[in-house]
Amino acid sequence: MEVQKTALYNIHKNLGAKFVPFAGYEMPIQYKDGIVKEHISTRTYAGFFDVSHMGQFFLEGDETLTEALEKIIPADLKSLKINHSKYSFLLNNDGGIIDDLIVTKTEKGFCIILNAACKENDIKQISKFLKNNHKHLLSNDLSLIALQGPKSVEILEKLIPGVSNLKFMTGNNFNYDNENLYVTRSGYTGEDGFEISISDKKVEKLINFLISNEVKPIGLGARDTLRLEAGLCLYGHDLNEKINPIEANLKWAIAKKRKDVGGFNGWEKIKNLLTNGSEKIRVGIKPEGKVIARENTKIFSLDDNEIGLVTSGTFGPSVNAPVAMGYVKSNFAKIGTLIKLEVRGKKYGGKVSGLPFYKKSYVK
Repeated sequence: MEVQKTALYNIHKNLGAKFVPFAGYEMPIQYKDGIVKEHISTRTYAGFFDVSHMGQFFLEGDETLTEALEKIIPADLKSLKINHSKYSFLLNNDGGIIDDLIVTKTEKGFCIILNAACKENDIKQISKFLKNNHKHLLSNDLSLIALQGPKSVEILEKLIPGVSNLKFMTGNNFNYDNENLYVTRSGYTGEDGFEISISDKKVEKLINFLISNEVKPIGLGARDTLRLEAGLCLYGHDLNEKINPIEANLKWAIAKKRKDVGGFNGWEKIKNLLTNGSEKIRVGIKPEGKVIARENTKIFSLDDNEIGLVTSGTFGPSVNAPVAMGYVKSNFAKIGTLIKLEVRGKKYGGKVSGLPFYKKSYVK
């Protein structure tokens, strides 16, 4: 299968990007400044991310569309207001996570942002529940740009007046260069920021404006360190079809009403786990010293029993220390519990930590 490129491929190249194959796309992992500087730029000023490889999936229909989607997504979509977004999941019959996603209510239906590696399978799963009168389209002419960091609002307001009125997880249509674009106040870094859905024809102009305002390009490397400091999951690493939202410590993302009434895939199992607890749970982990416990690092109790596995681990530039997430047996999940981490055949100390490692700054 041919590797795909986003509409900004040549701009990334000109900015000195180092590319890697990711979810079928050639994507920038870092630029000339390197991952740490890109990370700090996002936390202290602003950075832009090309996330156009993700799926922008539009659905249209009446209330039967909402009912269909609620069979596979455990959010309260009936109560979701137009231009409001929710973080949620697609669930399989066992309550396992097929994908985690952002659902936005639009005037005609919904827009769902799908993870790049999952989008084809997601659409196949969703389509099983759709009726003939439900229209759906995976966009192939829209780019998606994330602008993240404390200066994001000041910079974007100059170009698109009115975006400063948006609150976290809300969006709206705006006019830009005689064309409609859609902006949501959201992101995946722990910073205030926006995601901008814009036509491929106009995206270069937007990026040139951001660069002229000293916004740095940010690659997948810093995107990973930023989201991990913010305690946010990465599908395929921290989440997969064998993990359910309760184990993933994401029960807050299942609407209270849906927890009580159910009616979605895997509800019986999830209801049981909500009542009785799960055997394992996702936790934050702070390794001692400078040891980095990467994905698949085994976690042990102090008396050397294996109790879990790291799913994401890196050095957190903003906290100036190694950070990790993983799954441990529930009786070891209490914050402050001392553990051991096996790195390159040797065991090092660590402890279970609360999440996030870095305080989030969203505009509610």
